[in-house]
Amino acid sequence: MSDLLRNIIRFVLFLGLQVYILDNIPPLHRFIIPVIYYLFILWLPFSVSRFWLLVIGFITGLSLDYFSMTPGLHAAACVLIAYVRPFLVNLLTPKEISEFNYREPSARSIGWAPYSVYVLVLTFLHHGYLIFLEWLQFGTFLDFIIKVISTTGISMLMILTGEVLFPRRLKFRTNTA
Repeated sequence: MSDLLRNIIRFVLFLGLQVYILDNIPPLHRFIIPVIYYLFILWLPFSVSRFWLLVIGFITGLSLDYFSMTPGLHAAACVLIAYVRPFLVNLLTPKEISEFNYREPSARSIGWAPYSVYVLVLTFLHHGYLIFLEWLQFGTFLDFIIKVISTTGISMLMILTGEVLFPRRLKFRTNTA
């Protein structure tokens, strides 16, 4: 299966999971909101250019904004994590080309510790920015902090559980020279 087809299927699955299942779960608490649709951006191949990463991030967020009737909140948060992702990948991956020849980030390809840091930082940025944009309308600072931490926690739990239960096959780059 080509990378394009695989990523289109992932996009539809993550968006459908978010819109039709996670958004329809009765609230666990007013601070706990499960959100994992942005994992599509985190799982994109390393070879995607920065420009296309920003475009894909915008389209991903705008798609969820369409379904959730929010005026660009998710698009802004997705563009932020799409912008930060290449810098974080450069920090967490080995510098030697011979040591690193995987096509996409996963716990098995870059290791559990770097992958956990990668997902945690981008999840915290996504939720922090998204909740900050919502918080500008109403709320106290303590509510903002609690909601960011609790939403990040539940999302991290879901993402890492998904990585353990459904490990992805390692994809190698064919030309490492």
